[in-house]
Amino acid sequence: MGDIKYQFDSLSTRDGFNKSLRHFKLVNELVEDFNEFYNLADLLNDLLMEKKIIQSQVKPILNSLLVDKYKYKYSSYNFEETITDFKNITDTIKKWKAYDIVLAYFHPELGTLPINPKNESHFTAAQSLKKNELVTIFVGEFDNTDPNKSYDDVLKTVIKLFKGKIAKVPPSFLKGKFTEKKKEVEFEPPPLTSIKKTGPSFSYTKEKAEQAETAQKKETTEKKEEDTGPPKRMRMTPMYGIVVTNELFHNGNVEAWKKIIASYEHSHPALKVFVFYDGERINDINTLFKWGKVKRGTAIMISVAGDNIQNVAKLKRYLMQGASHRFEDFLHGPPNQIMRLF
Repeated sequence: MGDIKYQFDSLSTRDGFNKSLRHFKLVNELVEDFNEFYNLADLLNDLLMEKKIIQSQVKPILNSLLVDKYKYKYSSYNFEETITDFKNITDTIKKWKAYDIVLAYFHPELGTLPINPKNESHFTAAQSLKKNELVTIFVGEFDNTDPNKSYDDVLKTVIKLFKGKIAKVPPSFLKGKFTEKKKEVEFEPPPLTSIKKTGPSFSYTKEKAEQAETAQKKETTEKKEEDTGPPKRMRMTPMYGIVVTNELFHNGNVEAWKKIIASYEHSHPALKVFVFYDGERINDINTLFKWGKVKRGTAIMISVAGDNIQNVAKLKRYLMQGASHRFEDFLHGPPNQIMRLF
C-alpha cells in the first residue's frame, strides 16, 4: 500500500510529465503498426536505432502491449549453453506463419534486447545468447490472440530449438498470414523552390539565403534545447582475447590495465570496456590478481560497448602490453592521474 502513495510522483515535474507523455504517445503509435501485423521487436529495434526510445522503455512496452493488452502467452528460459549459431532457429521459426513470436533477451551488459526470431539480424546484433542468461518468449496472433487458447506447444518447441534439439513442427504452425513483414521506407523528395531567372542573377537573393540560414540555425538551436530524448543506442563489439605474456598476471599488470581502461573511458565517455575471464564478467579487475590463476598463455577477454565505437585496435595493443613484462610503462605518474593514451 505504501508504494501507491508515490506512484504518480514522477508526474509532479515538467520533465517527468513530458517523458511520460512522450512514452504514452509512442505506445499508441505502436498499436497502429502492431495491428497491421508488424512484429513488436522489429518496431522497437527501429525506434532504438532512430533514438526515439531508450533501452529501459523496452520492458514496459513489451509487457503493456503483449501481455496486458493483447494477452500473449509467455514462458521464460535460462540458456543451458551459449548459442552463437542462430541459422537453425531462424530458418525454422520463419516458416511458422500461424504465430507471432517475440523474444526479450536480458543481455548482461546491454539490457533487454527485443528479438524477432524470424529476423536473423536481431540475433546478429546480440552476437550470442549466453549460458545461464534469461530470455522470455512471447507467443500470440496479434489482435487475434485468444486469451483462452493454450500456446504451450509453441513455447516448448522454441525452447527445444534453443537447446539445439530437433524440433518436430506440427503442420498447423505453418498455416497462417504472420510472415516476416518489413516496413517500407517512404521517400519524400525535397520541395523544389521555384527560382525565376532575371538577367545575370536569381530572384533567390543573398539576403533571402542569409535569412533562411539564420532561421535554420535558430530551429537547430531550439531543437537541441528542447531535446531531452534518449541517448544513442548501445552496441557491443565481439569479445577479443588478450593473451597474457608475462609469467603471471600479477598486481603490476592489474594496475596497468586499470590505467589503460580508465584512459580509454575518459577519452571516450560514451563507451564502456567490459572484461571477461573464464566465461564470467569481471567487475573488479583486482580479482584477476587475487585468483592467482591467470598465468602466461591465458587469454582474458574484453569487449567495448556504446555508440560510435572507436580506437579498439589501439586499446587492444595497450592491453596486450599491459599483460606483458612491459606493464611498467603505464605505471608512471600519480596513482589517480588519468593517462593520455587515446
